[in-house]
Amino acid sequence: MWIVVLILLIVLIFSCIRIVPQATEQVVEFLGRYEKTWTAGIHLKLPILERVARKITLKEQVIDSPPQPVITKDNVTMQIDTVVFFRIFDAKLFAYGVVNPINALENLTATTLRNIVGELELDSTLTSRDTINGKMTAILDDATDQWGIKVTRVELKNIIPPKEIQAAMEKQMKAERDRRETLLQAEGHKAAAITRAEGDKQAMILAAEGERDARIARAEGEAQALLLAKKAEADGIRAISEANPTAAVLELKRYDALVNMSNGQAAKIIVPTDVVDLTKKDVMFSEATGLGDATDQGKPAPKPPKKKDACCDE
Repeated sequence: MWIVVLILLIVLIFSCIRIVPQATEQVVEFLGRYEKTWTAGIHLKLPILERVARKITLKEQVIDSPPQPVITKDNVTMQIDTVVFFRIFDAKLFAYGVVNPINALENLTATTLRNIVGELELDSTLTSRDTINGKMTAILDDATDQWGIKVTRVELKNIIPPKEIQAAMEKQMKAERDRRETLLQAEGHKAAAITRAEGDKQAMILAAEGERDARIARAEGEAQALLLAKKAEADGIRAISEANPTAAVLELKRYDALVNMSNGQAAKIIVPTDVVDLTKKDVMFSEATGLGDATDQGKPAPKPPKKKDACCDE
């Protein structure tokens, strides 16, 4: 008999031992009234008088709401679904603050989304995801504090406009892309024309510079050649002067100068009389050149007229 009672007592004691896992809290009631909240660890409850009213996880949770119709400021109805990230920071408030707090959070999310999007037009709604997310996070977090819920983040998952709006948006997007393509092509043609013009300009500049350099080079070459020729002529004159030439050699040089003046194209050379007279004086020069013999000696003296025989005396 005592053994049975002892066994029942041991079973009752073990049934009153509770182990709370990590990141979990349990709300304990005493005779139907809230008494305390158990955190992670081992606990012992009074049999029959105490009971665990609710087990609550403290991990971050996610609510993925289905798409719901939302009307924008310009009367466009679109489907938007949201994702809400939250965690429970107070087990007592979560257990006794509201009936079915998860359902309450979903409804609050839907109404808040309608209020925010209702103040925006279609284009603003499509381009203001971050603004909508921030406003919803602030509003939901403030409203769920009394439920023991901390809303950490809200994201718009999908924004689905009506099919007519989608078709119009696609046409607008195609027109915008065509406009950008045309603009890019025009800019490309403009850049190509500018590049060609710059190339032609550079080519003309380079050609002009090349022609200028060529002319300078030719002028410098001619000047150098003329300088060398004059220098050679001066050296020749200096050599002749140093050789102390005779008068016949000098006259011969003068004759060569006269020949050179004809440039090899004159059929006759008219020698001045003084040159001829001077060359006659030098026998050696006359024999060498034959200039005195070839020179015209002048016309012969006219013969006296013959007297006519008198045929009769008067």
